[in-house]
Amino acid sequence: MKQYTLDDLLDIMEQLRQGCPWDKEQTYESLKRYAIEEAYEVVEAVDASDRMMLADELGDLLLQVVFYAQIGKEKGEFTMEDVLRCVCEKMIHRHPHVFGDVIAETSDDVLKNWAQIKKKEKGQKTQTQAMEGISSSLPSLMRAQKVQESAAKVGFDWDSLPPVMDKLREEVEEFATAKTPAEQEEEFGDLLFAAVNAARFTGIQPETALHKGVNKFIRRFGKMEALATQKGLVLSELSLEEMDQLWEEIKELE
Repeated sequence: MKQYTLDDLLDIMEQLRQGCPWDKEQTYESLKRYAIEEAYEVVEAVDASDRMMLADELGDLLLQVVFYAQIGKEKGEFTMEDVLRCVCEKMIHRHPHVFGDVIAETSDDVLKNWAQIKKKEKGQKTQTQAMEGISSSLPSLMRAQKVQESAAKVGFDWDSLPPVMDKLREEVEEFATAKTPAEQEEEFGDLLFAAVNAARFTGIQPETALHKGVNKFIRRFGKMEALATQKGLVLSELSLEEMDQLWEEIKELE
């Protein structure tokens, strides 16, 4: 089996930009969706515990990095060498406990040092500036979690789970009693934010939890549809109550 290097991939990408009509048309902006999709496919491979699939998806993700670097090179803005230099310098600078004389004995120590160094690099003097520096392009559940973690670093956090759950129930009630569409949207945002806080407080990754919840729904819906077919029923012709009965049967079987 032939082995390839990063230089091979860089050469292939350069040729694609010269000879492939689709590749020649791509821009920083047009590639955004593909970078996001490939990152999620890496996560999917991890969840599937398929290591060769993971290697394949990591290759696709790396291709996106190389694609951006090639466009940057053509524009005279940056090269792959700049990308590598930036990440190497960042890793060395943000790990003084490995490459310097700072002591960090636990993961918490590492994260605290990382946060302090990052704030200094970005010139952030307040915690609000640190929150504002969290990318608005992140999935909203992930961004909410990071904002809450940032607030917690200065002590703006609950001491125990019960008040967190009380706040969640309060937001559910406020959403249920909201009158106008604008109020409903605002209260639902508060409800989701409170739900993320409950997840964070219990060590749950909300984005991962919702991903699994969606997959569970699809799996159960498929089984419900199959069960309906086994009984000679057409799902779309059933009432909600009848479908709910099938749903409960599936839950019991699982």
